[in-house]
Amino acid sequence: MTPQDLVLTPLGVRFQGRRFPCTIGRSGVTAQKVEGDGATPRGVHRIVGMMYRPDRIPPPRPWAQPIRPGDLWSDATGDRAYNSLVRVPYTKSHEVMRRADPMYDLVILTDWNFPDATPGRGSAIFIHEWRRPGWPTAGCVAFRRDHLQWIAARIVHNTQLVIA
Repeated sequence: MTPQDLVLTPLGVRFQGRRFPCTIGRSGVTAQKVEGDGATPRGVHRIVGMMYRPDRIPPPRPWAQPIRPGDLWSDATGDRAYNSLVRVPYTKSHEVMRRADPMYDLVILTDWNFPDATPGRGSAIFIHEWRRPGWPTAGCVAFRRDHLQWIAARIVHNTQLVIA
């Protein structure tokens, strides 16, 4: 671990000498992640990308990709596009990336079960904005908006999310 890593602790996430409150999956942390279990997977997860809503916020990093109308994330375990970005029309199970609420205005992508997904092992583990303090996620790690933006402006491609 380095100061460049996001490290989950019982008191929040430690990053670059600061500690940020966060929320995790409603089922806590698990070593046996499966699709739909609501758990955050234990392990060391590399940051592999960043997406943002260009109609709501400026790009947080030069390498961040815009979330476009029609962007979806497949969580259809039986589909070859499982755990990847897809576009409408996509009729299988998915999450809408361009949401009405601000939760996915900024999304940091981890390498959990990505890019070579094992069906049923759990789809994307994102770092995103929380709904509100203490409100759990479906397995992702979520932060207050200003904290998420501060973190996003400072992460680099070798930053890791460490969940012990």
